[in-house]
Amino acid sequence: MNINVKDTDTVKYAELVRELHAGNEKKAYVLTFGCQQNEADSERVRGMAKLMGYSITDNPEDAALIVVNTCAVREHAELKALSILGSFKSLKMNNPSLIIGVLGCMAAEMHIAEKIKKSYPYVSFTLEPTMIYKLPELLWRALSEKKRTFVYNSDEGNVVEGIVPVRTSGHKAWVSIMYGCNNFCSYCIVPYVRGRERSRDSKEILKECRQLVESGCREITLLGQNVNSYKYDMDFASLIESVAKIPGDFIIRFMTSHPKDVSDRLIDVFGSYSGKIAPAFHLPLQSGSNSILRAMNRTYDIDKYLSTVEKLRAKVPGVALTSDIIVGFPGESEEDFLDTMSVLEKVRFDMVYSFIYSVREGTRAAGMDGQIPYEIKSARMTQLLDLQRQISYEKNLPYVDRVERVLVDSISKSGGPNTYTARTATNKLVHFDSDENHIGEFVNLKITRAGAFDLFGEKI
Repeated sequence: MNINVKDTDTVKYAELVRELHAGNEKKAYVLTFGCQQNEADSERVRGMAKLMGYSITDNPEDAALIVVNTCAVREHAELKALSILGSFKSLKMNNPSLIIGVLGCMAAEMHIAEKIKKSYPYVSFTLEPTMIYKLPELLWRALSEKKRTFVYNSDEGNVVEGIVPVRTSGHKAWVSIMYGCNNFCSYCIVPYVRGRERSRDSKEILKECRQLVESGCREITLLGQNVNSYKYDMDFASLIESVAKIPGDFIIRFMTSHPKDVSDRLIDVFGSYSGKIAPAFHLPLQSGSNSILRAMNRTYDIDKYLSTVEKLRAKVPGVALTSDIIVGFPGESEEDFLDTMSVLEKVRFDMVYSFIYSVREGTRAAGMDGQIPYEIKSARMTQLLDLQRQISYEKNLPYVDRVERVLVDSISKSGGPNTYTARTATNKLVHFDSDENHIGEFVNLKITRAGAFDLFGEKI
């Protein structure tokens, strides 16, 4: 059901929390793990914190409220989140009034929520991602009743509009257009922790996008676990076309796409608005082996995937293609792995995000025979990374001596105080030096050098 936050108890409890803090400055710290959808959720959490009278801080030691927004897609992210959660114990000991809560996909896993309940007694609440609008209510219970609350495994699938996010950037914005997933890939925990697919009302999405452009936003990324399965009163192709028609100087990105839902109509729209829709398409492959794709329940085969790639490149010459690859899925033979390497050589992705298969409790793949020893998975990963590194470098070389219009993101973390990072329309990372601050602006750069994962340029 699609409802407005005003029709819930969120605002009522936010006002009650605000009254508790009357006259006292309180700060909230939000730590985010995982995907862009989690980043967007955290911006909504910051919005609710502001509604409750908190200011936002980047320092957990200054906080009266700490919210950890977690990821359950990979084991490493879970372990890191639990480790950092453990480090907050000393903050609670030094400040007994500190409230600590855990949100996100980990919080929706019953065994994790129970572990936090028993092993982390200083955590006041957990809250699954489908119900983050209830944050003020749980915080009110923790503050007024000293009550710990653990909300998980609910069947609620509401889409709650009207929560005003506190965004981390003024020139780039995540806009969630749908939540959940119906695909049930055998390795993936997302349908179990984020629920089934629910799409936002297109009118609300377009209203949000127009407001962003009017406020000076230069890049809007439409988000969904399977973004091109969006369907409310229109399909995704029509929605992204409607966003592209909004007047203003901005670019549109979207992620993540499922190959089975990349329609010819979507490809046509993608290529018809080259001035607005960025020529970059993330198309997860996961494996180059048809037998492994079947075991993964990916519902397409390699011929279908390669046909989609051909259509994209025919419609948008020079499109940057990126993908996801899982190495070492249960039952993956050496031949299956070589099939994946073969697809990498055929498609020549600009970038690949590769992961060693990680068992996720509750998924079908966790109980499959043929689990691959880690040393084999690791060796295959090294081979894949070496191949893709060379391909990425070769894909970047043609950019040298070209002039690219880029959006400046930030001061470089690895360069000097006058070195900035930017992104091309094809989402290539570019470093350049400037005596002027151009963050949030489009500038023209001449590319002078290429690496495997980034470019270097000079302003012209």
